[in-house]
Amino acid sequence: MPDTIILASGSEIRATLLRNAGVQFDVVIPRVDEDTIKASLIAEQASPRDIADALAEMKSLRVAAKHPDALVIGCDQVLAHNRAILSKPETPADALAKLKALRGETHQLLSAAVIYADGKPQWRHVGQTRLFMRDVSDAYLTDYVDRNWDSIRHSVGSYKLEEEGSRLFSRIEGDYFNVLGLPLLELLSYLTLRGTLDG
Repeated sequence: MPDTIILASGSEIRATLLRNAGVQFDVVIPRVDEDTIKASLIAEQASPRDIADALAEMKSLRVAAKHPDALVIGCDQVLAHNRAILSKPETPADALAKLKALRGETHQLLSAAVIYADGKPQWRHVGQTRLFMRDVSDAYLTDYVDRNWDSIRHSVGSYKLEEEGSRLFSRIEGDYFNVLGLPLLELLSYLTLRGTLDG
């Protein structure tokens, strides 16, 4: 059984979640052209769930190919809104436009994790959370983006729920960890059942 755990993600929040849970791991950032893969899957009319899962697997596979003796955790998060998939904002204006499209409506965050070991996927899970955004004013959204751009530029929804972004929402249905980009409880359960973690 592999002893080394590798997180195939450059996300600091995912690393923090695992670290806070007492998991010892290394980080290797996968080189994957996410935009091209995502565009191809959208063209094939893949579901948001399948897109998140495929991207997580691709990242895990890419790192596992160079670290065959490790347990490699690949992750991805997709935001689905009215049959569209939103990506990370490219500019503050883009972030503002995305937030205006989401306000007063419901969207879904799908957080996928795939574990590769011994040359094949060993485990996978896609957590789903529904978020209900308040009908926030234009002025507040503009100020929100101005104040938080450096933080939200790496978030698919142009917000961070663990920060000021919590003020944008009236309700959430689902696991908070999924919003942060990792189905943490399911992942920890698998690693415990496998014997990788004590428990």
